[in-house]
Amino acid sequence: MNKPDNTAVRTALWRGLHTQVDAKPYIIEDEVGLKLVAPEDGWQERPDMKYTARLRASIVARARFIEDLIIEQSRQSIGQYIILGAGLDTFAQRRTDIASKLQIYEIDQPDTLAWKQQRLAELGFGMPDHLHFVPVDFEISFWWEELLKTGFDANTPAVVACTGVSLYLTKEAIVTTLKQIAALVAGSTLAMTFYLPIELLDKQDQAMQEMAEKGARTSGTPFVSFFAPDEVLTMAKDAGFKDAKIISTKDMEQYYFNDRTDGLMPASGELFLLATT
Repeated sequence: MNKPDNTAVRTALWRGLHTQVDAKPYIIEDEVGLKLVAPEDGWQERPDMKYTARLRASIVARARFIEDLIIEQSRQSIGQYIILGAGLDTFAQRRTDIASKLQIYEIDQPDTLAWKQQRLAELGFGMPDHLHFVPVDFEISFWWEELLKTGFDANTPAVVACTGVSLYLTKEAIVTTLKQIAALVAGSTLAMTFYLPIELLDKQDQAMQEMAEKGARTSGTPFVSFFAPDEVLTMAKDAGFKDAKIISTKDMEQYYFNDRTDGLMPASGELFLLATT
């Protein structure tokens, strides 16, 4: 059987763990990803689960941010949603009220999508007509060409979400991706995460980042690209986006973490580029 990407599994587990160990109100409720992974008993005690509350907070915040964005955009009659590096995203299964009004295109490595499709079938979710899996071997083919083969309408605006991906891409690959998305028709929106260099992180996050980088190298998926906020804005504007702004960790704190009783706060390493064509 195909295997999903380890990072996608960890992200799904963090989303599931949020509703088990953090206080209400939950930033996002995602137990579908946990069902997909079906981890062994005691998974909550794994070091990458037990000692990473700030990373978990970042993951649930970015998932909520994307979800809020696509819901807002769907109300403005945007009908296409591209998830670039979809991993074990579960929006289509959890938010059927919104998803059923969209054409959703999940783009990722063939093994991850094949595994996910099999698990969805096993759990009884199936594949509705509005959900399209776009398997792409990023080493040998370009995601845009594969997307067009699945019925995507290039003449209609879309929302593109790309989280947790830029870290593994070269700057050249990121620029190519930004230019392709900036060429979408007017009214399209991109929400994409980038990662700060370690010296721009809060002190309390630097040791965790060093451990994460070491682990990524060991597992054969090294971190490649880090950017300061002004560099991200420059890349977006050079790529041709009409408007671009940064959503920082401080912004996320204001959106989702005010007045929490458990002290949960996101790590400082990730920022969002929010850009429109």
